[in-house]
Amino acid sequence: MIKHIPNILTGGRLVLAIVFLVMIFLEPTLPADRDMSFPSYLDLAFVIFLIAAFTDMADGAMARKLNVTSKFGRMVDPLADKILICGAFVVFAIIGQPKLFNLDNYILTFIHWLIVGIIIVRDVYVTILRHIAEARGINFGAILSGKIKVFLHYFAVGTIIVKMAHVQKAEWGYWFTTITLIIMIVVTIISGLTYHFRWRKFSD
Repeated sequence: MIKHIPNILTGGRLVLAIVFLVMIFLEPTLPADRDMSFPSYLDLAFVIFLIAAFTDMADGAMARKLNVTSKFGRMVDPLADKILICGAFVVFAIIGQPKLFNLDNYILTFIHWLIVGIIIVRDVYVTILRHIAEARGINFGAILSGKIKVFLHYFAVGTIIVKMAHVQKAEWGYWFTTITLIIMIVVTIISGLTYHFRWRKFSD
């Protein structure tokens, strides 16, 4: 039973990711004058997101400790990650969050979808490189920039939820969210380029 715990955590993260995305997607349909005190609807969504993020760290660590791998884990683990993070930014773009200062809606929409595009293009490209490398017997595992990128993606999603829930119009909230997103995008691009040049080194 113990050896199945990593797969259970992975499967649970996939379920939690879907629940979280549905909750965020439905948030604009809720009454605007609803009670936003703690704990609110968005606070619950935040807790679900944190649990999902925790399982992302726990399932891999447990799989390595128990020395167990499975086809299910190899397939579903990265899928759950992509659904949780990429899905979160897609949903944020759809509902027009986060609001940043007094930017025009068209500019905000462009920024939101630009973020989505950068994240998805980077993840798809690195995933393709990893599959090609592994098919050739090349070790193309995660590196430091990739791990930092993952942390910043989770941190940015959490930041946006907290801003939506409690600091919608606070000046410091605008600045904190903007700086977080800028750092996240810069690291995402650097991470993608690092994997690209690493691949070039292996393929030469």
